[in-house]
Amino acid sequence: MSEIDQLQQRTQALLQECEARLAALEAKGRQMQTATDESVSVTQTEKTADAKSRNRAKNRAANQAALQQLFDAYPDVFSRDNVRPLKIGIQEDLIADEKLARNRIKRALASYVRNPHYLRSLVAGADRVGLDGRPAGQVSEEEAAHAQAKLDEMRKQRRERQKQERDAARQQAQAAQEKRLNRKLDKLLQLNNRGR
Repeated sequence: MSEIDQLQQRTQALLQECEARLAALEAKGRQMQTATDESVSVTQTEKTADAKSRNRAKNRAANQAALQQLFDAYPDVFSRDNVRPLKIGIQEDLIADEKLARNRIKRALASYVRNPHYLRSLVAGADRVGLDGRPAGQVSEEEAAHAQAKLDEMRKQRRERQKQERDAARQQAQAAQEKRLNRKLDKLLQLNNRGR
């Protein structure tokens, strides 16, 4: 078989592969049209998700500001470095002390007690601390078990989120690879059409 015959066979094989890919892309296009019809509602959902994301960021900033006020007002009780279990009912003590606004206290406490560092401090038998910095009760077995369950759930959610991120990155890499292959096939088709 001559070199020209071999080139023609390879070109034919590439053309068949291109036609198969085109058929697949056309089928995908039909699916995309269906998805486009559905995307109108998805776009509305995305706008709502963007608004929620912005609100979440604002809330997070407000929570951090409220936490900083707690750290500044009660350095013996609240700390980023030395996290200790808080006295049960400390919220009422903080409100009665009137150093911070009630809504700031609620925001700050909610953020503080949901932090993994705080949950790790809830060990059975550990001393709880009151506003004066002195021991005010101890952590019970049930409270410690509840904190551990919360930590386990946080770890599970983090693992799931990381898996989703890896899957999305893998899909993006596959799409990019397919796009490169399609460009190469298009160039081959162009070269083949010029040769005719």
